[in-house]
Amino acid sequence: MEFAFTEEQEMIRDTAEAFLAEVSTSEAVRSAMATEAGYDAELWQRICGEMYWQAIHIPEEYGGMGLGYVEVVAMMEQMGRYLLCSPFFATVCQGANALLLAGSDEQKTHWLGKLCEGGLTATIASNGGVASWGPESVTATWRRDGDAYVLDGSYRYVIDGHTAQLIVVAAREVGSEEESGISLFLLPADTPGLSREWLPTMDQTRKQAALSLDGVRLEADALLGDAGSGWAVLSQVQDLAAIALAAEQVGGCQQLLDSAVEYTSERVQFGRTIASFQAVKHKAADMMLLTEVARSAIYYAACVAQEALQGTELAAELPEAASVVKSYCSDAYFAIAGDTLQLHGGVGFTWEYDVHLYFKRAKSSEQFLGNGTQHRERLAAQLLDAEDAA
Repeated sequence: MEFAFTEEQEMIRDTAEAFLAEVSTSEAVRSAMATEAGYDAELWQRICGEMYWQAIHIPEEYGGMGLGYVEVVAMMEQMGRYLLCSPFFATVCQGANALLLAGSDEQKTHWLGKLCEGGLTATIASNGGVASWGPESVTATWRRDGDAYVLDGSYRYVIDGHTAQLIVVAAREVGSEEESGISLFLLPADTPGLSREWLPTMDQTRKQAALSLDGVRLEADALLGDAGSGWAVLSQVQDLAAIALAAEQVGGCQQLLDSAVEYTSERVQFGRTIASFQAVKHKAADMMLLTEVARSAIYYAACVAQEALQGTELAAELPEAASVVKSYCSDAYFAIAGDTLQLHGGVGFTWEYDVHLYFKRAKSSEQFLGNGTQHRERLAAQLLDAEDAA
């Protein structure tokens, strides 16, 4: 497996870095945070119309560019570095992946075509408000009514759920437990019986929402995949999203490291810059090591993710790769954010400096889709199961 970027991948990464440095400035991020949507709609249209990022890993037959998940991860790293406020993560790394993995050809043609052509926004709603992200987190229910399905229940922690035009919802058949009975459905935002509201959270650079379904009736063609077998797909989608989120965390690590080095190189105390003190040098070296190890991990995981989307044998490594990178990158990002606050001293806690924005993003992304402890427990269970099978 080749881990070096191709020339095309380097160009995509460099283009993303240059574009985001221009449009996702500190002022732009703070302006987006203050809006109800949580992002600049005009910027999103630029991303879709000029850059065509929303279509980067969508197959060409559905209007996409037909590239791979490594390219998605490369862009997510830069988005994390510049703290981009946009529906890209929810739309591309959650909603689109669900369609790619489980959608019928008609569903893919319709919805992925809309995404590629006009920047349709999408997301996934699965968690009913519990602290875990396993099958027990799916609490909403579905039942049959003739050829249709009727859904009831509520969801929390839905990224961009208050603005998404299409929501992939997970629900379990009434009376089912654990993985059995879970199904995925395509839910347009204007469906009767759906209510949604913005959910106040610590991290306002990425808005979350609470959704409620009250007797929502969906026709048979809204079912994504086979009835009752949705957990296998949802688990894969969560793993793919976790890898993309880990890439974003690495970008945040790099930006925090750069800002810490810049600040300590300018801050003078006792007649010299504080960057010249050995303790500060050691801390910066530790931060760099965490960042580089995390970066190596995400690009291995990106290669595995690409194989999973193609359905090759290497797809079996996806759960392990996702848990490794999500646990390591979550811990690294939060640790580096805390260290950067300390290296900035008192000003690091002020609203005017951006460090607190990254600190909050580090904490929110640590918890979303499972924190480090949960993923290490999951990884241990996977390894023990593999050992027993052998």
